[in-house]
Amino acid sequence: MNIHLPDFDVKKLVKEAGSNLGNTFSRVVQLTEEKFGHAEKTELDSHFENLAERAECTKVWTEKIVRDTESVLIPNPGNRVEDFIFEKIEKKKPQRLSNMEYLGLDMIEAGGDFGQDTAYGQALIKVGQAEQKLGVCERDFIGSVGICFTQPLKKFLEGEMKTITKEKGILETKRLDLDACKNRVRKARSMIGQQAKDGISPEAVLDQAERDLRVAQAEFDRQAEITKILLEGISTSQAGHLRHLHSFVETQVRYYNQCISIMNDLQKELVRLGGPTPYEPVGLDDDKNDSKTRSPEMGSEMKRARVLCSYDAKDHTELSLSSNEVILVTECSPMNSDYVYGKQGLLKGLVPRAFLEILDDNEE
Repeated sequence: MNIHLPDFDVKKLVKEAGSNLGNTFSRVVQLTEEKFGHAEKTELDSHFENLAERAECTKVWTEKIVRDTESVLIPNPGNRVEDFIFEKIEKKKPQRLSNMEYLGLDMIEAGGDFGQDTAYGQALIKVGQAEQKLGVCERDFIGSVGICFTQPLKKFLEGEMKTITKEKGILETKRLDLDACKNRVRKARSMIGQQAKDGISPEAVLDQAERDLRVAQAEFDRQAEITKILLEGISTSQAGHLRHLHSFVETQVRYYNQCISIMNDLQKELVRLGGPTPYEPVGLDDDKNDSKTRSPEMGSEMKRARVLCSYDAKDHTELSLSSNEVILVTECSPMNSDYVYGKQGLLKGLVPRAFLEILDDNEE
């Protein structure tokens, strides 16, 4: 069997290798002389330098924000490393239960062992079910934040930022080549009028050095323009990052609202089971400047009121009502024309006036 090997021009390969080695050596010499102050360095304009500093600042802080966000979402370093490996090998991440889900499972199992007919057993099961719901919400939240926030930032770092770093490196190489050519031109000019060396006149050396300088200058200018355009794109990237940040906040708000809703429902369940603690819906008095969410001052007179028809609470600040149910109510502080503050057993919250009939003015 005949095997056809590609034809190699050995002389050409040796010449190219020698040229590359010479260029690398020249750059090393130039960089060394610059560090010791023995050679001049071509400086970029202040606008370019500002763009470069801004890009580096964006890179550093974006990397930190991504790391910090992932640390908040997945506190276990081992899990983060595992997820990173699966991402690199492009395989689906393992579906792992959260700590809250494990807690919920154990509570439900314990409640079953203690007896579903006991108050403690029933309460453990209810709390365990709530913890499982919280765990599911947490996993959904982590996945959503990855899609809307951390993944786009990672894509920026792996794509645009890597390209900028690469082009800046090429620009630095072109700059070293340019300054090395400038040094050769200066040396060649200083040799004008001296005797020819190796059969090459100083004039010919200078002519070649100036040609090399023009080529190096053109390549440097072209690379500087390419890099500058990429650096100017950072502003557009940050506008995109701002949109991702808003999405992150919206996702976080939705997650915490889901958690509050689950916990308020759990509190109601525990009260129905005869819990001794007078639970108050979470967040009821959080905003002291909102008249709709302010509770009345202590000692306000309570009146009995009958619920005219069933009502489902719109959010965690309100009470859900059943038709013909009798509850205690009092005015909000300050007074609200649409709502009164109600007490339903051990639960407290806002109730629409239109759904109530006041029974008397004496009961507290």
